Amino acid sequence: MDKQYQKKYWKNNLKYLTILLSIWFLVSYVFGIILVDTLNKIKIGGFKLGFWFAQQGSIYVFVILIFVYIKLMNKLDKKYNLEE
Repeated sequence: MDKQYQKKYWKNNLKYLTILLSIWFLVSYVFGIILVDTLNKIKIGGFKLGFWFAQQGSIYVFVILIFVYIKLMNKLDKKYNLEE
């Protein structure tokens, strides 16, 4: 793989990481800490939404983001012929 492909590959990888980590930050920090009082006014299934994000929602989203990252990286590897 030449330098130009390496730079494009790394640039795409960083783009994916930035987007996914931004989503994780939004869900875990903003929804779970900053907006918890606002979200607690909404109840789903008997639980306050802010509490749910702080206790379980951010973990679920994090696990989903791991699988999304795996899928994106496999697709990127195929694009640049780096699959094993």
